[in-house]
Amino acid sequence: MKTRALASELAGLGGQEVHLEGWVHRVRDLGGVRFMVLRDRSGQAQIVVPGEISLGAVNCEWVVAVDGHCRHESRAPAGVEVLARRVVPICKAEQPPFDLFDPHAATRNRLDTLLEHRALSLRLPDAQDVFRVQAVVLRAFRKYLRAQGFTEILTPKLVLAGAEGGSAIFEVRYFERSAYLAQSPQFYKQMMVGSGLERVFEVGHVYRAEKSETSRHLTEYVSLDFEMAFVESEQDVMAVHTGLIAAIFAAVKEQCSEVLRKRRVEIPDFAEIPQVSFSEARRILSEQFSKTDGLNGDLDTEGEQLICEWAARELASELLYVTGYHIEKRPFYTMPNAEAPPQTRSFDLLFRGVEITTGGQRIHDHDQLVASIRSRSLEPGHFEGYFEAFEHGMPPHGGMGMGIERLLKQMLHLDNIREACAFPRDRHRLSP
Repeated sequence: MKTRALASELAGLGGQEVHLEGWVHRVRDLGGVRFMVLRDRSGQAQIVVPGEISLGAVNCEWVVAVDGHCRHESRAPAGVEVLARRVVPICKAEQPPFDLFDPHAATRNRLDTLLEHRALSLRLPDAQDVFRVQAVVLRAFRKYLRAQGFTEILTPKLVLAGAEGGSAIFEVRYFERSAYLAQSPQFYKQMMVGSGLERVFEVGHVYRAEKSETSRHLTEYVSLDFEMAFVESEQDVMAVHTGLIAAIFAAVKEQCSEVLRKRRVEIPDFAEIPQVSFSEARRILSEQFSKTDGLNGDLDTEGEQLICEWAARELASELLYVTGYHIEKRPFYTMPNAEAPPQTRSFDLLFRGVEITTGGQRIHDHDQLVASIRSRSLEPGHFEGYFEAFEHGMPPHGGMGMGIERLLKQMLHLDNIREACAFPRDRHRLSP
């Protein structure tokens, strides 16, 4: 078996014989001198193909093996190239529906076209960059929380009732009865906190049957969640979350510097994240932007954009916590603020004009939780397994949930959240 070299390794292999395997990114014939760009997981390599070597029908996206001599060449993009002595086709390819070698293909083609041919558009270097950043975010998320004493858990995605209530849930046939796709791991996070683990986190898919057709909504996305016990208020949760965001940003800046440079993206530095109450945000929006509509206990899309505009200008921050949302706008398990009703011990984290995180302190007293659920015209008996944890001693606790796709969209200045999902699901898309 031959030892395969990667494109990224060639700079250190000058003067040596190498064996490469990958996809043909481009073939150019410049007056008898043929250049092939070979693409693998690490990048691209320039191959010089002498005239005596027949390429036959080899063209873009064919999978080939190349044996040759690696040599330094200052005119080559990476300062090195391979003089081929043999090119062996491994698998042929049909003509792609768009130019994959075009560095601007992602912007010159409509997003719908790219998503319809997702198996191919994922080969675009710009598309792959997004998922390399995603992988760094996931590693940083897990690393930080483990260092803070959190345990990773896995929870069911087929459930008997939706954690967020409402009608935005997908119903599925489950043998002789109905079940639902989980909107959130919320109930299970709380039960695991009550088990004695105290601090838990999960990376998992969640499902929302919302008919939104916007650039920021998906029906299936990956939620980054944590839940922690023995909190005094939502401020304890926000402190951990602030450290988490700082760790994620630092990891992306360190490990994805080339992607950020290529995309001309800057990741903000911060020591802490400022916060305003919802009532204060409403006052600011009224006084400085003459906005009074769409603020009935919550911020609408325009409100989020404007309050972030204010924070960037007045607080020099692209991140902003908004706290104290109205109790009617939060789930039944949200802890009311006894000192300032009808506010709650809840928060949203806004980033560059969009909410990326929702969290807060939860109700831990059984009787208070039953009263809260009944106030929403819900039947406690439908949540029997969940309520059992509260009948046997639950510590004060809180947590948060953050969609990784929305975080990536805001971090990388993507136009549409679907660009941050390998195989997006929305109201009309169920394939590929």
